[in-house]
Amino acid sequence: MSVLVITGTCTGVGKTVVTAALAAVAAARGAPVTVVKPGQTGVGDGEPGDLDEVARLAGIGDVHEFARFPDPLSPAAAARRAGLPPVRLPDVAKRVRELSGGNRLVLVEGAGGLLVRYDEEGTTIADLARWLGAAVVVVARPDLGTLNHTALTLEAMAHRGVQLAGVVIGAWPDEPDLAMRSNVRDLETIAARPLAGVLPAGAGALDPAEFLVTAHRGLAPSFGGGFDAVTFRDSVLEKGNT
Repeated sequence: MSVLVITGTCTGVGKTVVTAALAAVAAARGAPVTVVKPGQTGVGDGEPGDLDEVARLAGIGDVHEFARFPDPLSPAAAARRAGLPPVRLPDVAKRVRELSGGNRLVLVEGAGGLLVRYDEEGTTIADLARWLGAAVVVVARPDLGTLNHTALTLEAMAHRGVQLAGVVIGAWPDEPDLAMRSNVRDLETIAARPLAGVLPAGAGALDPAEFLVTAHRGLAPSFGGGFDAVTFRDSVLEKGNT
């Protein structure tokens, strides 16, 4: 079984774009890819959700949204407000196992951060990753505050026995400030490994062909890309010294 779970250090960090990048690079290499969104919030019936963006950017059609709630809240709160049953992550785990037959790669995009609640019992995407034995890609912001958010996320994963697949910066600006440049080295220190990727801000607005090139450049070889963490780090630090 080949499953990757994608979570963020908080909401709005670029999880969907990173998920699309992972899917695009894998599909371009000929790997069958399925993308799962256990619970979509903040989107009404008939409106495009995160999986529509993934499908467009990555050029894939095998996407599965298991629940949708209109209010932009945590899945547990959104389900409660809508008067609907919550997402049952044990059921999601079973369906993901079924989807991951053969050599298929299944990407599971969470909602918000690692410990966002999916039901009233407090089940989280970390629980899902542990049940599946799946490694987790953590998508982080580059700016001030990201070090604490990332450290807390990784500590929570380690406490739960969840494996880290890598830390990816979800939206790197054309003109990074001092904090962003400094954070590159510190994020690697927190993760105890080089960055697993950096995607440029605005990547989600590209057409699929441009996005594939960007995805390949922005993801590490462990994900099928060509991103060189050492070269990126050195260029960022050199830019900061000029």
